Amino acid sequence: MQTVTSLDPLRNALAVLRQDGPIALVPTMGALHEGHLTLVREARKRAAHVVASIFVNPRQFGANEDLSRYPRPLERDQALLKAEGTSLLWAPTVEAMYPDGYATNISVSGVSAGLCGEDRPGHFDGVATVVNKLFNQVQPDLAFFGEKDWQQLAVIRRMARDLDLALPRVEAIHGVATVREADGLALSSRNVYLSPEQRAQAACLPRAMDAAIGALRAGAGVAGALADLVTTLIDGGFSSVDYAEVRTADSLSPVAALDGRLVRLFVAARIGGTRLIDNKPV
Repeated sequence: MQTVTSLDPLRNALAVLRQDGPIALVPTMGALHEGHLTLVREARKRAAHVVASIFVNPRQFGANEDLSRYPRPLERDQALLKAEGTSLLWAPTVEAMYPDGYATNISVSGVSAGLCGEDRPGHFDGVATVVNKLFNQVQPDLAFFGEKDWQQLAVIRRMARDLDLALPRVEAIHGVATVREADGLALSSRNVYLSPEQRAQAACLPRAMDAAIGALRAGAGVAGALADLVTTLIDGGFSSVDYAEVRTADSLSPVAALDGRLVRLFVAARIGGTRLIDNKPV
């Protein structure tokens, strides 16, 4: 596996790889876990070569968020990607991604509103901007993202469609099901911030979500099911709940009552200093 950190070597390496067939891109911020590696495995099934990117994007972190302490175990990540058969790692510096004088920002309205878009102002602008740059830099035939960040996936799909990006079609942006621990907690690079006690308490999140989904499917009202979910999380050790909402799966429109549309349950909650997000189909 080759690792490149600047654009000219990237373009040269891609020109060689492209001779063999389709290229799949797996964008990450590093600190890889089984969820990321699952994306690589899915990508390998559909492409001749997999290009992974690792870039801790400062533009998607807020002023009081964890940019400075976000884990960056590059050598470990390189070994994991190599073991999975990744052909190329694109690991640009901040200066390579945002050169001096950089002044362009991409904003995707609608699907970026509410949920994490409300609690993290500017976050999805940063996501859309960096993913657009990654698509332009790598020019992949396919791209793979985890469904744990469902709102992010919706933002990226809308951006690709609206800007007529070079990907052959929006369907070339693949969402891959969330990978979970044995107790149901969604894998996340931020799980390493949890103390052993907090990690045990965090398992309350998927359990509470499953209970709320079960209640909704049994005919409970949305407001009541969500109120019970919040109470369960607080009683289970979470310090606060940023949001607990039911929204449509495609446009992320708020849902006050189930009416036959495909909907998902979205939750963000804090335990200690760590913010956990999750979503599941209802």
